[in-house]
Amino acid sequence: MLSSIWVISALLATTMAAPTQTYSSQSAEPLTETEALSSYFEALVSKVQAAKGSGQGPSCDLGSAVLPVASPTALPPPSAGLTLKHVAIGRGTQNYTCGTDGTAAPTAVGAMATLYNASCVAAAYPDVLAMLPRVALQFNLTGTNQATLSPSNLQISGHHFFANLTTPFFNLDTATMNLGTAPSAKNNTVPAPADAPVGQYGVGFGAVPWLKLLTIDGATGNLEEIYRVNTAGGSPPKTCAGMPSAFEVQYSAEYWFFQGS
Repeated sequence: MLSSIWVISALLATTMAAPTQTYSSQSAEPLTETEALSSYFEALVSKVQAAKGSGQGPSCDLGSAVLPVASPTALPPPSAGLTLKHVAIGRGTQNYTCGTDGTAAPTAVGAMATLYNASCVAAAYPDVLAMLPRVALQFNLTGTNQATLSPSNLQISGHHFFANLTTPFFNLDTATMNLGTAPSAKNNTVPAPADAPVGQYGVGFGAVPWLKLLTIDGATGNLEEIYRVNTAGGSPPKTCAGMPSAFEVQYSAEYWFFQGS
């Protein structure tokens, strides 16, 4: 039952040490990660109590999951005939480079993230799902194969990286799941909402945009469209002033994978 996962989640969080900080802005105020964690666990307690009261576990039917919509501008909806196959929380870094011109903007050179299976959460507890990128951002991964996503008990469902400078790639074929692979290309983008988390511990330069991606030749598992939504952190500073030639910015996001027939 999923409620047992949330109990384990709470136990994990109470025993974890605070993570170390990576890149940060010099001017932003530290934030309320404690408030975010508090809201997260309050929601978990509520869901566990509701599940116990009903005597039933939550549904994992993705047919009831609803893709988040950005405000004030929304991404185009999934194409007609597609169905939701998987939802994951991605936790990793957005990667950038800088040249010698301190006034130039950093150049995006891809991303790396571990994907964690959040399909049941998306189906049963969308309000908890929406909190997870913000909360997960406060906990650094120990490596790309970290077994579960802190402070939850979500299990690895794949990895995200760039096959080259322009091709985002999603590998959802793991030891426990065989959902397909998806080289992709950006189809549409909208800014993250104004209240999106700017960075780890509330210190950073903003949340990366929401995206719609289309798979390209070589995709498997009937995967056709991918959304990156509810982003947290990941944006670089506006200029390269004071930045190294290559650097990473911590981020988290929801990824929604849609398949054809």
